[in-house]
Amino acid sequence: MSIEILSILLLIGMFVVATIQPINMGALAFACTFLLGTLIIGMKATDIFAGFPSDLFLTLVAVTYLFAIAQINGTIDWLVECAVRLVRGHVAWIPWVMFLVAAVITGFGALGPAAVAILAPVALSFAVQYRIHPVMMGLMVIHGAQAGGFSPISVYGGITNQIVAKAGLPLAPTSLFLSSFFFNLAIAVLVFFVFGGARVMKQQSVLFGPLPELHPEGVSASIRGHGGTPAKPMREHAYGTAADTAATFRLTSERISTLIGLTALGIGALVFKFNVGLVAMTVAVALALLSPKTQKAAIDKVSWSTVLLIAGIITYVGVMEKAGTVDYVAHGISSLGMPLLVALLLCFTGAIVSAFASSTALLGAIIPLAVPFLLQGHISAVGVVAAIAISTTIVDTSPFSTNGALVVANAPDDKREKVLRQLLIYSALIAIIGPLVAWLVFVVPGLV
Repeated sequence: MSIEILSILLLIGMFVVATIQPINMGALAFACTFLLGTLIIGMKATDIFAGFPSDLFLTLVAVTYLFAIAQINGTIDWLVECAVRLVRGHVAWIPWVMFLVAAVITGFGALGPAAVAILAPVALSFAVQYRIHPVMMGLMVIHGAQAGGFSPISVYGGITNQIVAKAGLPLAPTSLFLSSFFFNLAIAVLVFFVFGGARVMKQQSVLFGPLPELHPEGVSASIRGHGGTPAKPMREHAYGTAADTAATFRLTSERISTLIGLTALGIGALVFKFNVGLVAMTVAVALALLSPKTQKAAIDKVSWSTVLLIAGIITYVGVMEKAGTVDYVAHGISSLGMPLLVALLLCFTGAIVSAFASSTALLGAIIPLAVPFLLQGHISAVGVVAAIAISTTIVDTSPFSTNGALVVANAPDDKREKVLRQLLIYSALIAIIGPLVAWLVFVVPGLV
C-alpha cells in the first residue's frame, strides 16, 4: 500500500473512531501524525511541527480570551444593545448586517479570518441573547467574508488574477468578484431560512409585545446570556425599556477600555495588516492588567478542546501534504483527457482539501493544474477559474479552517459541541453540493 493511500485511510479512521468513542479527534490526529510522519515516512520532529498551525493556534486562543473579557465586563452586551437600536429593533436584519459588513471588510482587502475574528464573537453573542441559531449567525459572517473575498483589491482576488494573467488566460476580475459575491449571497439566503430565519423575522413585531411572547420556552424574567450572565429582556420598545437596559447601556471605565482595545484590534488587523492573534493577545493582556479579576475568569473560557482538535488535524494534514498525498490526487485528476470532468474533479479536490488546509495556498496550487486544458480553448477559462475559486473557498466554514474554528471557539459553552457537529455536517454537504453547483453554473454553459 502506498503512503498516499495509507495517509487517507488514517484520516478516515480518525473520523470513525472519534464518532464512535468520546476521544478528541485532535489527540488522535497527533498520534497518527507520529505514526505516519516519524515511524513510516521517517520525518524529523522539526519537519512535522513545521505544519503545526501556530498562527491559527494563537488566533483562536487570543480572540476567545479577549472576547471572554469583553463578555464578562459587559462590553458585548453593550454592543448587542447598540446593534438592536441601530436596526430599530428588527432582529432579523442583524444577520444581514453581519453579512454585508464582513463582505465590505474583505472586499477592501482584509483577510477573511481577520474579518471573522472581529465579527464572529459579537454575532454569536447576539445570537445567544435573542435566540437566533448560532450556526446561522456564524455562517452569515463567514459567507459574507467570502462574498467580498474576490474583489480586485482583495487577497483571494489578487492571487487568482495574478495566476490567470501569468498563464496567459483571459482576465476577468470583475466577473470573478461578482460570481463569488452572488454565489455566497445565494448560500446565505438558504442558510438564513434553513436555520430558522422565518422564525427570527417574526420577532420584529414581537419585540414590541410582552416578554413571554419573545421567549416561548417559559423564561419570563430574563434569558441566560453569554458567559452565564442574565441577558436583559425587551418589553415596551423596539430598543428595550430604559429601566431594563440602563445598566447594559451604561459605559463604565472597563467597557470604554475594552472598546478602545477592540478598535485597536480592528485597525491593527484591517488597516495595518498586523497578525490578528498577536494584536488580540496584546489587547487582552492590557485589559487583564487593568482588571486582574476579570482575567482569571476569562482564561477559563478559552476553548482548549477546540484548539486541540483543530491543531491536531491541521498538523496531520501538513504531514499528508509533505507525503505527497495532495499532489498525488491532484495530478491524477489533471491527467484525464476530458475537460468537463477534469474541471469538476478539480472543483471537488479544491473543496475537500481546503476544508482542512489553507484556501490561500490551495488557490495557488489548484488553478495552475487547470491551465493546460484551458489553453486548448475547448472550455471557458473564466468560468472554470470562477468555479474552482468558489469551490475552494466556500468550505472555509469547516471547523478545521480558521473561519469555522473561530465560530466554534466563540459558540456558547453549552452549545459548542452541537455547533461543531452541525458545522461538520454543513461543511461536508457544501463540499459535495457546492462544487457541483458551481460547475453547473459557471463551467457547463461555457463549453465551446
